[in-house]
Amino acid sequence: MTSPADIGSQPAADAWEVVLDDATLVARARDGDMRAFEVLVRRYQGPMYRLALRILSSRGDAEDVVQEVFLTAWRRLRQLRENAAFVGWLYRTTTNRCLNIIRARRPVAEADPDSRESGDAAGSPERAAQVSEQLLALATALKRLTPEQRACWLLREVHGRSYEEIAEAMGTTQTAVRGRIARARAQLAEVMAPWK
Repeated sequence: MTSPADIGSQPAADAWEVVLDDATLVARARDGDMRAFEVLVRRYQGPMYRLALRILSSRGDAEDVVQEVFLTAWRRLRQLRENAAFVGWLYRTTTNRCLNIIRARRPVAEADPDSRESGDAAGSPERAAQVSEQLLALATALKRLTPEQRACWLLREVHGRSYEEIAEAMGTTQTAVRGRIARARAQLAEVMAPWK
């Protein structure tokens, strides 16, 4: 139960979250500071969810993956050698869990759930329909990529990760990552050519 004194100190807690960098929060969480770990979860659950959702195209599966990733992170935090490696470790773990789900069962082709939420970008129904068609075509094209190509492309193009970070997350070389992304870009460009 929150006391009045705790309520008054809430803005300080918010400032504390903004001021501390990830490495410091990881170090504190390693020492058992649950509040520090909660800050890390708040910072990264959104990006991890979006990554999982785009790889899996299933909200439920994406939510399950993110929950599992953060539970695993809490349990294995002491095994992390460098505090600064935490974010890369999250991306790698999320990507690998998603790929394992895809390998275990091939996903049914369905529209990307985010495509329906894009809204009316230009204010006209025609433009909204065009954007919706483009997003549906992109989602369909992404599903035609191999799981590894899709993961590499999403990590690079959507999440802005470096080739080095992607290679580490995927357990492969930067050359292999560059090749997967190049093939993914070529396939996607072919599918998206009508909208250029």
